Amino acid sequence: MSINRIEATELLSLNKFNVDEEEPHIVLDKSICAKCVEKPCLYACPAVLYKLENTDEISFDYAGCLECGTCRVVCKNKGIVKWVYPRGTFGISYRFG
Repeated sequence: MSINRIEATELLSLNKFNVDEEEPHIVLDKSICAKCVEKPCLYACPAVLYKLENTDEISFDYAGCLECGTCRVVCKNKGIVKWVYPRGTFGISYRFG
């Protein structure tokens, strides 16, 4: 008997997102992020939602957030000024496991 393995990208593509355009559940203070040397959020986010722009500014798109909280844990400079779970009916709906 063999077990079929599914790649992480394929699993993530099965998820459904209901994005709350009115109230983001994660908010950054970009002035704090600008002073951060290590920028661990760039490497820790499993959905790769944090990006370093050409201007050395951090950009973030909460629409694809997996709501795992990793960014909040690794942000030692408190650049994430708000991290809450999305309001009811919003956020991610895991479709596979």
